[in-house]
Amino acid sequence: MDRPLLLRAEGLKRQLGDRLLWGGLDLELAAGERLGLVAPSGAGKTLLLRALALLDPLQAGSIRLQGRPPSAWGLPCWRSMVSYLAQRPVAQGGTVETNLRAPWAFRELRGRGGWSRGRITVWLEALGRDPSFLTYDAERLSGGELQLLALLRALQFDPTVLLLDEPTASLDGSTTTALEALLIAWLGGGGRAAVFTSHDSGQIERFASRSLELVP
Repeated sequence: MDRPLLLRAEGLKRQLGDRLLWGGLDLELAAGERLGLVAPSGAGKTLLLRALALLDPLQAGSIRLQGRPPSAWGLPCWRSMVSYLAQRPVAQGGTVETNLRAPWAFRELRGRGGWSRGRITVWLEALGRDPSFLTYDAERLSGGELQLLALLRALQFDPTVLLLDEPTASLDGSTTTALEALLIAWLGGGGRAAVFTSHDSGQIERFASRSLELVP
């Protein structure tokens, strides 16, 4: 049985001054897929992720989520369903738990199930972290710990598309392996897919179900 198509982008373009990074770009993403973006540094991988999340205006082309354009969803809802995780995430003041709980106050997240400490602690265990991680001062986290916080913050909302910009850049090898396994399990929950970038070609080969090369 064919997997349902979640996201379709057609004719996307990104140009910086006179330099064309990519143009006429078409992309389809089906449920369960892990699409790895392949391109040299500076070729616009992050910019493509930001375009898919509609964090930057489209210079050309169109994007549809589950067959509907952004105007049918509204930007806040779109960005909660097409979730972008930056390579260098930031945290607000307070504990890790405070940072995980805070977004549930947003109107577009109502009806998504609400805060679940149990679900978070299961994921923490999968990542080799103790529940005490929730009590850590978020502003004192290391780069790798911030990446874990950002991932947990996104996963708890069950976005349709997860956009991961170098999600393991600051993690050690064992945590990277654990994170990849957690994502594979989460994506197997149905109706979800991921697009990611990585400077590690081995990770692209190991984790991606398929890859897309960005060319001008």
